[in-house]
Amino acid sequence: MGKKELIMESALELFAEQGFEATSVQQITERSGISKGAFYLSFKSKDELIIALIDYFMMQFVSDIDHVVNRSNNKKELLNKFFYTAFNSFQKHSDFAKIFIKEQVHTFNEELILKVRHYDKLIDEITLSMIEQLYGETAEQTKYDLIYCIKGFMHVYSHLFLFFNTPLDLNILSQSLAEKTDLLAKQSTVPFITEELYEMFKEPMDKELTAEQIIGIMDQKIEELDESIEKESLIILKQDLLESSLSPAIVKGLIGNIQNHPHCKWIAYLLRNYNNF
Repeated sequence: MGKKELIMESALELFAEQGFEATSVQQITERSGISKGAFYLSFKSKDELIIALIDYFMMQFVSDIDHVVNRSNNKKELLNKFFYTAFNSFQKHSDFAKIFIKEQVHTFNEELILKVRHYDKLIDEITLSMIEQLYGETAEQTKYDLIYCIKGFMHVYSHLFLFFNTPLDLNILSQSLAEKTDLLAKQSTVPFITEELYEMFKEPMDKELTAEQIIGIMDQKIEELDESIEKESLIILKQDLLESSLSPAIVKGLIGNIQNHPHCKWIAYLLRNYNNF
């Protein structure tokens, strides 16, 4: 385990025990068994550490649901797979999810709030894409309302297995919510969230990642990966970001090479959005 991972794991334990505000850098370094100097080589502050934890959780979550929406060949099962993937991701990262839900309202500064809203916007875009795939013109007037209905289902039902020690069947939960969403999509006629209102909520909070920022993320993964088709594809995609020498079809194919790798899903998501695929 690397030093950053050790710090994040120790911090997560302390945050779970006593919350963000009550946890000091000193306590984190003592739990990690490292010096304060070593901590500040990895993170400039406790807030930066919290942002890193948010990034780690949300990158996994967003890339997982995006992968389902963009790779599903069975529209009948798409809603079910979407909900299952979302709740499975919550379950895998339940320790941080519990802290995040409890602490976010009263602890976060402006930078942290913007980070959360950034990921929230990405989830909206993926959810909208799924609704348009499934319902097309049928949900043209209600699709923005449906985004909030789906997110509301995920938020409320996630509390059941985050805060109650009761075994829950994710398959049944996902089927139930898929059925409810399908009924709303096909039967709703009076939307509250209109396109105009939705666009107001989407006011720019941050800038899209630049090619240089994406390359920085790719460099880290290229270094981590063993020799493989995914690593070779990343190297070629990085070169294309620098020179724009490949055709869109080739870029799509290279992204296809990496999007099934568990450590490359996020990069595949970023590249699809950067290239407007």
